[in-house]
Amino acid sequence: MADAKTKPTAMAVESYIAAIADDARRADCEALVQLMVRANRQPAVMWGTAIVGCGLHRYPLAGGKVGEICAVGFSSRKGDISIYGVAADPAMLSKLGKHKRGKGCLYVARLSDIHLPVLEQLMAQAAALKSG
Repeated sequence: MADAKTKPTAMAVESYIAAIADDARRADCEALVQLMVRANRQPAVMWGTAIVGCGLHRYPLAGGKVGEICAVGFSSRKGDISIYGVAADPAMLSKLGKHKRGKGCLYVARLSDIHLPVLEQLMAQAAALKSG
């Protein structure tokens, strides 16, 4: 089995954020880092070259192996911000605001479209589930 491509790196989160060309997107990502760190009580680290993540989630793989990924994280993509690992609690998601759901993530265009306390609670719940 090949090694996972997405793993913690020594790349600075600040460097990733500073490289985001759009001022509004960069500000959203800076705020998202702070929210994620507060919700998880873990430092933010780069996972690969494009995911900012907090915490650690271990999950079973075939053959008794264990995979690892950040408990929660995000990436600034071309059209939106992808937020990974949040709990898919329908009651909470209905209060989140304008977002789309993917298989394992949420997509938001800008943080002003969503209710940040709800996102913080979703991140905190997800981190608690994955660490326990």
